[in-house]
Amino acid sequence: MPERSNVRVLDDLQGISRAAADEFVAVSRQSIKDHGRFTVALSGGSTPKALHAILVEHSAKNPKLIDWSRVQIFFGDERHVPPDHPDSNFRMANETLLSKVPIPKENIHRIRCENSDAVQAAAQYDAELAQVFQLEANEFPRFDLILLGMGPDGHTASLFPKTAALKDLTKRVVANWVQKFNTWRVTFTRPTINNAASVMLMVAGEDKAAALAEVMNGGSPETYPVKYVKPTNGTVIWLVDRAAARLVKDIDRGK
Repeated sequence: MPERSNVRVLDDLQGISRAAADEFVAVSRQSIKDHGRFTVALSGGSTPKALHAILVEHSAKNPKLIDWSRVQIFFGDERHVPPDHPDSNFRMANETLLSKVPIPKENIHRIRCENSDAVQAAAQYDAELAQVFQLEANEFPRFDLILLGMGPDGHTASLFPKTAALKDLTKRVVANWVQKFNTWRVTFTRPTINNAASVMLMVAGEDKAAALAEVMNGGSPETYPVKYVKPTNGTVIWLVDRAAARLVKDIDRGK
């Protein structure tokens, strides 16, 4: 189960988003100082929208806060839809963040899920990771930061309970068939996520409470895949709101 010292309970999604923005800025600035660029994988769903809005606001007020020319944007997973589809993680990120900050288009690395073959789309993204990170065949990228969420079923990225991708410990990116949605997803694998220098999980809402309690208090990772998130040589921070944390035992919920 996650170390309690790595879990911060905030009032609500806005509180989570402010804390996440502070972390994003801090890691980006330190990464650029240390090695000249900031590599970050964004998450999908609706939770990151408020974070994106805050980053846009920060950047407008202080253009030097984040050097977007040195930011390399990736995605931890993608739905098997074209980039203009309402369900596309790229479309959400582009509309709420990427189109509103001065980041070069060549620094945005989306998963090309307009490809009708999800396995091919995963292979293309794997090749892009290898090129940007200069990887050998058996190496994993070292992201400065990976942003993740958690679904009400305990999934993260597109690592869903009892799906084939949970078992793949050799590839960086895979296509994952998700029976509950009758569709393919393309997702980072467990080793790719756990090779990051920093992982930040944002979990908000009453509908996440039951799963989060299982994750924090002993549920199986096969049933709650987010439990597999354990960086091997990095840090993890959980930002959760009170609604999501209400069933978790022995946690500091603040005032």
